[in-house]
Amino acid sequence: MSCDSFRPSSPRWFFLPGPRGRGFFSSQSIRLAVAGCVATLLLAGCGSADLKDHKIDGPELQPQEFFNGFLTAHGVVRDRRGGAIRQFNADISACWQDGVGTLDEDFVFDDGEVQKRIWTLTPDNNRTFIATAGDVVGEGIGRWNGSAFLLDYTLRIQLEDSTIDVRVDDRMYRISEHVVVNQSQMTKFGVAVGEILLTIIRHPDTEIECDPS
Repeated sequence: MSCDSFRPSSPRWFFLPGPRGRGFFSSQSIRLAVAGCVATLLLAGCGSADLKDHKIDGPELQPQEFFNGFLTAHGVVRDRRGGAIRQFNADISACWQDGVGTLDEDFVFDDGEVQKRIWTLTPDNNRTFIATAGDVVGEGIGRWNGSAFLLDYTLRIQLEDSTIDVRVDDRMYRISEHVVVNQSQMTKFGVAVGEILLTIIRHPDTEIECDPS
C-alpha cells in the first residue's frame, strides 16, 4: 500500500468508472478510515509497485496494440470490506495518432447511471505514458512491461454536495489475445476504501471511426 501524497507517482490505466460516492465514501467510512490510518501506515510500506513483481506468462500488453479499436469492459465496484455494491458495462473506442492515444469510454451502471471518460495517453519515455482525463487530478503515469500495465493516478469523485480525491492503483494483465483483467485499488490517506474488478475485451472485427484531426 502506498503512503505518499495523492499526486500521481507512477501509473491504471484507463477504464475506471467513478462510483459517485454511493455506499463508497460515506462520512462514516471516511471517519473509520482516518481512525485506522495511523495503525495502517505503521504496518504498510511506502513506494509504488514494481513491474517485475507483476510478471505473468501471457501476451505482451503493449498499450498501442491492445487498446486500439473497439473494446468493452465489464466489472463490479466493491467497498472497503470487499462487498459488491455496483456493477457496470462500458464501450470503449480507442484511436492513436502520432503516437498519442485517445480512449473514449461510455459507462452504464446497473442503476441506470451513465458516465463518460476520455483518456489521453501520451508517450513519455520507453514503456511509459502520461495519462490525463477530465476527472483525473493532474497527470497519471502508466508503465508497461511484458503482460502487465500499471497506471497510478488521482481520481476526483463527485459526491452529492462535494468532491473527494482518491488515489487509484490500476493493475492490468493480458491473459489472452483479446482479454485483459484489471484490478483498481482505491485509497484515501493511505487506507483502502474500495476497489474495482473488471475484464476488458477487444473486438477486432468491430470497426470504429477515428477523428483524423
